[in-house]
Amino acid sequence: MAERPRLLYLAFFFPPSRASGVFRARATANYFAEQGWDVTVLRGPDRFFDEITGARDDAMTATVDPRIEVAEVEMDYFRWETDVRRYGRFRGNFPAAARNWFNWKQDHVFPDKYQGWGVNALREGLRRHRRRPFDLIVATGNPFASFGSAWALSKLTRRPFVVDYRDAWTLNQFENADMFPPEHPAWKWERRILGSAAASLHVNDALRGWHARKYPEAADRMQVVLNGWDPDVVSDEPPAADEDRPLSFSFVGTLTHVQPIGSLLDGYRIMTERDAHAGARLDFYGHIGFFANTEDELRAQLGLDEEIPGVTIRGPVPKPAIATAYAASDVLVFMTGGSKYVTTGKVFEYMATGKPIVSVHEKGCAAEELLRDYPLWFEPESLDPEHVAAAMADAGDAARKADPDTAAQAREYAQSFTRYAALRPFEQWSRDLVAKRKG
Repeated sequence: MAERPRLLYLAFFFPPSRASGVFRARATANYFAEQGWDVTVLRGPDRFFDEITGARDDAMTATVDPRIEVAEVEMDYFRWETDVRRYGRFRGNFPAAARNWFNWKQDHVFPDKYQGWGVNALREGLRRHRRRPFDLIVATGNPFASFGSAWALSKLTRRPFVVDYRDAWTLNQFENADMFPPEHPAWKWERRILGSAAASLHVNDALRGWHARKYPEAADRMQVVLNGWDPDVVSDEPPAADEDRPLSFSFVGTLTHVQPIGSLLDGYRIMTERDAHAGARLDFYGHIGFFANTEDELRAQLGLDEEIPGVTIRGPVPKPAIATAYAASDVLVFMTGGSKYVTTGKVFEYMATGKPIVSVHEKGCAAEELLRDYPLWFEPESLDPEHVAAAMADAGDAARKADPDTAAQAREYAQSFTRYAALRPFEQWSRDLVAKRKG
């Protein structure tokens, strides 16, 4: 029997974290395990998820393939620790020197506030490799300290490594601008890492193109691996018309300051005031922000700190139970801080439901390329609330009609966008790479 190939996967945000990127990481690890790889995941520490982000979902842990070995890797909390009683002796007695030392490491070792986790992940990866060698190293970012660790591990073990850009590192995707000034060390490190990586993965072609233009010497090793939807979170029940209850327009996901929520709320108000859909609700399922300790501030910033007629903040829904939220929704609101580099993973789940989707984002969002062939997509002319209201009303009309043939076409279109379908070519490429090295 052939020996199973071994994968070391560096994924700080992995269950029980509930960060948005965790679903791509979970799917990657699960798919490789299902395809016969021995998978080891090095993830962030529980304390970070419990105390720093407050973003933990233990139900997610049960959805990780039991064949995967998951190890919690500790880190230093210099950038997050506010309790002086938990400062170490050096920081407690010499706070200025401790800060200068931290900043020096950012400039001269690796420019990422998660650097301490990256160093520990490097040590843990080496320890495990010496005990039983890995064949391939894959790192997903952010944090991008995982990229630095994968690069160093590859140098020390002579094993190939791949970096997966869940998010851009040096590009501000929402403002289409550089994230750092020209002299920042992140540029040097990104060029160094991409110059050595066996491949880099990008979530859409626009991002792959940006990196290819910035680093042409690595362009031929850049791949697109789309996000996708997880079959375990979308119900198989087709949508059905129900004239006896008001429509539910639903946003499912994390609310952040980059989303045009003002346009959505004003558009909803205009639609309902004109009786386009009497009694229609606007429901928000999900967290407000990525950090629990900033929720109140963000509520006020988004205009959600006061009661709004017809609008309900239903709060977070555990991932395994999210099909219930979709089943209770008639129209799904796809709202994002759009740019040509932004797709988001949520759009794939939305399409898988076969329900009407109304877009609320700037023109040119990368997700438009996917939605264009979805038969129940409703796009406003602009973010003007009048235009948003008209698109919402049209989507509501489609929900009332609930044509089964159109819904079936929508769901069939979405079938090609499961996460496993997106990962299949990359897994085969990885298998071929390992076989070639061993051969």
